Amino acid sequence: MQPEEEKELVKAIVKVSRYTVYIALLTVGCMAIIIISLLNNGSGTTASPKANEVAVTTSVTAPASPLAAPGTTPRAIPADAWKAPDESTIPAGKAGDMIRYGKELLVHTSQYFGPQGSVAHITNGMNCQNCHLAGGTKLFGNDYAGFIASYPKMSGRSGKVEPASERIAECFERSLAGKVPDTSKKEIQSILAYMKWIGKDVKKGQKLFGNATEKLAFMDKPADPVKGKEVFVMKCQSCHGNNGEGLLAPDKKSYTNPPLWGKHSYNDGAGMYRLTNLAGFVKNNMPFGATYESPQLTDEEAWNVAAFVNTQPRPHKDQHNDWKDLKKKPIDFPFGPYADQFSEKQHKFGPFKPIIDAQKATTNKS
Repeated sequence: MQPEEEKELVKAIVKVSRYTVYIALLTVGCMAIIIISLLNNGSGTTASPKANEVAVTTSVTAPASPLAAPGTTPRAIPADAWKAPDESTIPAGKAGDMIRYGKELLVHTSQYFGPQGSVAHITNGMNCQNCHLAGGTKLFGNDYAGFIASYPKMSGRSGKVEPASERIAECFERSLAGKVPDTSKKEIQSILAYMKWIGKDVKKGQKLFGNATEKLAFMDKPADPVKGKEVFVMKCQSCHGNNGEGLLAPDKKSYTNPPLWGKHSYNDGAGMYRLTNLAGFVKNNMPFGATYESPQLTDEEAWNVAAFVNTQPRPHKDQHNDWKDLKKKPIDFPFGPYADQFSEKQHKFGPFKPIIDAQKATTNKS
């Protein structure tokens, strides 16, 4: 072999050796990063089984006074949790047609009763499904699981025994900020047929996991609308608009994402205007993609953003005839008078535990 050839061979060997060393170092670095990441993840989740257990227990028993949990730990759904019936079980014929039409009315309410509705122009443009997710079938999404089984019942708000149709009428007046349709007509009767089918296996008084909205543990301080605005800007604004105006569907007849305040949103007589309802709804469903199993907000964030939303302008409903028996007035009903000495502000934002404690003390004395 010639000297020149030997030199070239040595150079080639040196280059290959360098590349080999570089690749080896890079591989070692990557492995170190992966190991560190795994160790960090492991240390961050060592407490998760207990956290899951606490979260599930809290949801089932809905305690009135514990402090709010941190909140974003994944939670398990019990095996016996309520499940909506499969739509393949909807009967044939007129009965099935009523059920399917009832669902259609709930999912696309504004197309039938909104400002450009085909049946009447009596609502604000929102759909029932905006508050009762997935046609009222989602756990802790204001589902209809136990709705029919609970009626007729005494309404603390009206002070009289109400049929289920009356409760639906109230939703038109409050959540849809509109007028009451004729409850004897096909539309309301179809909605009732769908709700009966949804809850066909639920017995009166049956305890259901996931019914309506989760009752979050109370905080030991008031919900903070200022901090809630920060949550809204970071995690809600992209879907609901800079001014909470929502996102109109292409047909301009309904909302893809509903308005959270303003003249087309729910009025201050709606159930969502009560903080315990809205906070529990937000916790399990917002922002988009959140579920009970995988919440994206802490409890405190849910309380605060609910407080922010409910401090924004919206239609007003005269409620002076509501809750005439002050002792039955909910702790978070934001309008006085009350049977206790707590302010409207505390009844709206909390802390709620002192109110509960005062009610218990009064009950024990009597």
